Amino acid sequence: MPDTLSNSEAITVEQHKLLISTCTQMFNDLKILDHSGHVFIRVPGTDRVMIQGLHASRAQLTPEEIFTLTLDGEVLDGPAGTTPVSEFHIHSELYKARPEINSVLHAHPEVSTLFTIAKGAELKIVLNHGYRWRSGVPVHPDTAHIDTPSLGAAIVDSMGDCNAVLLRVHGIVLASEEVKSLLIDGIHFNRNAQACPEAHHLGEPIPMSEGELDIFKKRFSRSRHGVKLCHYYSTRVIESGVLPEEWRDDV
Repeated sequence: MPDTLSNSEAITVEQHKLLISTCTQMFNDLKILDHSGHVFIRVPGTDRVMIQGLHASRAQLTPEEIFTLTLDGEVLDGPAGTTPVSEFHIHSELYKARPEINSVLHAHPEVSTLFTIAKGAELKIVLNHGYRWRSGVPVHPDTAHIDTPSLGAAIVDSMGDCNAVLLRVHGIVLASEEVKSLLIDGIHFNRNAQACPEAHHLGEPIPMSEGELDIFKKRFSRSRHGVKLCHYYSTRVIESGVLPEEWRDDV
């Protein structure tokens, strides 16, 4: 296997695996991921993707526990004695349908999932970073595991051209252009979901207007914010002992 993922990609195989491991452990530390869920990346411009093994701990994920596969599920490399996560098809079908997406989070955060349970609950965009989901957050009706291509394709249909979908009584799927932006989206999607019921204690939550979202997007540097958040949260988990010190220079 070549030491870079494509001729146009300067990031090596091991660096991509480290990014998945780091992002997964940061989401776990933030309680966005727990014992289940996964971060998945596609190498831009290729059909190669990376995801963790089925039984790997989200709290202690290492690069050695990451598989490299094709979009059709052919294993190119990965740990012996295990298989990729069973809900691989959530991600692979999104990548097939949406070439602009290169990183996906599937998780089961409690507050976000409540919006698929409570009658009449509406996930409003009440925080500025919610501009990513201004086109809506559909609810996918299937409550069970998504473990076949056809079930994954059904999520794609529910999601449409949106950047997130809620899975009924199950969890969320977020789609981003790369893994550091996925970290932004996971954090801010969770904060927006939490803000809705918290604000309701004071009064009716006021959604962001289209004009307010336009202004925020115009002034916002998504790439700079991604670097900032990745540096802050990776430093925090390294200094607290969640991530090893030797990862500091690579994340």
